Amino acid sequence: MNLAQSEILSLPGGPARVEWRRSRRARRISLRIDPRGGAVVVTLPLRAGRTAGMALLMDNADWVARRLAALPGPVPFADGARLPLHGLDHRIRHAPEARAGVRLEGREIVVSGEAAFLPRRVADFLRAEARRTLCEVVAAKAAAAQVHPARITVKDTRSRWGSCASSGHLAFSWRLVMAPPMVQDYVAAHEVAHLRHMNHGPRFWALVDDLTPHRAAAVAWLHSHGPRLLRVG
Repeated sequence: MNLAQSEILSLPGGPARVEWRRSRRARRISLRIDPRGGAVVVTLPLRAGRTAGMALLMDNADWVARRLAALPGPVPFADGARLPLHGLDHRIRHAPEARAGVRLEGREIVVSGEAAFLPRRVADFLRAEARRTLCEVVAAKAAAAQVHPARITVKDTRSRWGSCASSGHLAFSWRLVMAPPMVQDYVAAHEVAHLRHMNHGPRFWALVDDLTPHRAAAVAWLHSHGPRLLRVG
């Protein structure tokens, strides 16, 4: 059975964008809220149909409405928009005649050139800043742990702030550049610790705590403020 990937449905709590996904690994129908896109994601096993998915969606309509209402508003990359950078609020300012590129002036992100290019230039600037910052932090953590990451990449992930592959490849969400330094410090320490322990056992957590003093505070911050970061851009 073919499903529309995305559609707007009228639910008891109001209209909502619903994304239908089919998964070979799913054993049951599940619902979740995608904070980045502000959509309801319905995942169906191969043998489940739309009718069963709609039934679960309607049975949980109140939960869906509450979760969608609790999402922070989207923050576009636009002139005058405010977004955090290293945990501090910054304002995007379009300055068409300014020196080419993007630069920081105090608590402003100044973007030159045509307005049509502003979103891409801000996105490129944030990704580059994320890579620079996280590479520096990872290098310090890796030296302390006496490990060597094979590669470091920065991308736009939906569900994880960082990851470590068995190959030693570390990946991070560029959105971490908006979080306070102590959060960046913890996520880098977490993934570097996986280079020695590919699990979440006691020795892994002991190494994380050796590498950073910020675990509890950073986890709490991401739980409270992480959804806001996913609404930027």
